[in-house]
Amino acid sequence: METIALAEVAAVLADPSRATMCLALLDGRAWTVGELAKAAGIALSTASEHVTRLTDAGFVARVKQGRASYVRIADPRVAELIEHLAQHAEHRPVTGLKSSLRVRRLGFARTCYDHLAGVLGVAVRDGMLATGLLDTADGLALTGRGRAVLAELGVPVAAGRRPLLRDCLDWTERRDHLAGAVPAALLERAVEAGWVDRDGHRAVKVRPTAAKPFAALGVDLDALGVGSAS
Repeated sequence: METIALAEVAAVLADPSRATMCLALLDGRAWTVGELAKAAGIALSTASEHVTRLTDAGFVARVKQGRASYVRIADPRVAELIEHLAQHAEHRPVTGLKSSLRVRRLGFARTCYDHLAGVLGVAVRDGMLATGLLDTADGLALTGRGRAVLAELGVPVAAGRRPLLRDCLDWTERRDHLAGAVPAALLERAVEAGWVDRDGHRAVKVRPTAAKPFAALGVDLDALGVGSAS
């Protein structure tokens, strides 16, 4: 039974168009079917069929807002699966300057579903640990100081069904970055405040305005070489 289930999951992503759509959705945002069709380079009707297949398989969920209909990754666990599978695709040899620049930008700072990954994502985890904002004595948790700093930055820390913090293995750095409700809120706040920009292909561009808020998280952007990497 496990072999059959694995084969069924693999079949869902075996189609290049569906795989492309899933990769696009890894940016954590909700997309229209039309936008997914454009990303995959296919007709709207074909994209709609693929979305139905992905929905039936539990990979994506449809979301209604008013008269508009959107598609998004159904669950963070699905995003992790796609992220890890994408690791193998990104290990193909780089050809050309454009591909080289894209790989470098993704390696430095990108979204992993709805949180920061890459060099920057790992640095946030390291920085928060080094400055006492995180504690690992009894699992990964925010300290009182950590909650205060996040509050000052305008990052909400709200309890819910989703864990506030957990480790997520970064496939380019081979070290952990932070996932969970708090890192998701941090990315949302960073975009909203103009500290970072998303380029539509998962890469994240760090703005000069990010220096002070990221320093509060224990991250020295100059030491990371933000100017040359982003």
